[in-house]
This record gives sequence, C-alpha cells and structure tokens, in this order.
Amino acid sequence: MGRWRPPAPKSSAYITPAGFAVLQQELKDIWVHRRDVVKALAAAAAEGDRSENAEYIYRKKELGSIDYRIRYLQKRLPELNVVRETPKVDGVYFGATVEVSDESGETRSYRIVGPDETDAKTSLISMDSPIARALLSKRVNDEVVVKIGEKTATLEVLSIRYEAASLDKPTEE
Repeated sequence: MGRWRPPAPKSSAYITPAGFAVLQQELKDIWVHRRDVVKALAAAAAEGDRSENAEYIYRKKELGSIDYRIRYLQKRLPELNVVRETPKVDGVYFGATVEVSDESGETRSYRIVGPDETDAKTSLISMDSPIARALLSKRVNDEVVVKIGEKTATLEVLSIRYEAASLDKPTEE
C-alpha cells in the first residue's frame, strides 16, 4: 500500500484563446496518435507470449499514459474559462506582460497566463505561481516582494502591457 498524499490544490480555470486552441489541437492529435499505438499494440500482441514481449509491454504503458492525458483534457477543457477581453485598468491582471527589475538591475519579462499554458522557455508564468500572485494588482513603479520557499526577492514593475491580438487569436507554431 502506498503512502497517502493529499490531493493537489485545484488550479485556476482561466486560459487565453490561444492556449485553449492549443489544448483542443492536442486532444485531436492525441486521438490520432492513440489509433497508431493501438495498431502497434495489436501487432505486438499477435506475436505470441506477452509476458516476455518488450514491444507489447512498452505499447501497453504508452497507451495507458495516452488514455490518462485524454481523460485529463476531456475533463479540463469544459471547465476552462477563456478570457477574451483585456482589462481597462493600468494594473497587472491575467494576460498582462510585465517587465520587472530585480535588486541587481537585471530585467525580466513575464506574461501571466493560465496554469495549463505555462512555458518557462517563453516566460509564460501561471497566475497561480508565487511571482504572478505577488504581481497581481500592482502598477508601474510598484515594488513587489516575492517569497519562493525560503528565498525572498524584491522586484520593481517597469512596464505593463496587454496584447489584444494574443488574447483574441490563436498563435501558429
């Protein structure tokens, strides 16, 4: 019997239209991939002894992970709220691209998005992350204290912008 863990806290159900389109496309693509895996699994099963058939075991595990992702997406997509409008205020809210400066003068830019579309490589951070939570409702020139674990950092908000096109149209990759 495994060790009991409390359930993870429920993440925010907000997403940009571009992020929603990406998840919908992923669901379509994964169904196509599943069909191919099922064919490969059937071919591996036809080879005989399944207990020592590495291909069969691998495809069975792959099919399980695909089915898990499909179930997740089918449950998650209907409960997401697509945010299509930019706020009419000059503070930091969902969809904002915020440029900040730390104590050493290094500047970084973050875009606050939903938890389902975060990407550290492109500086898309979840609205549930400690940095985004600290930045929410702040204005230009405000100082923000961000506490991540035992570390504390002070950031200054340099600029805030909303890209209406990025909230309205899905991006092509």
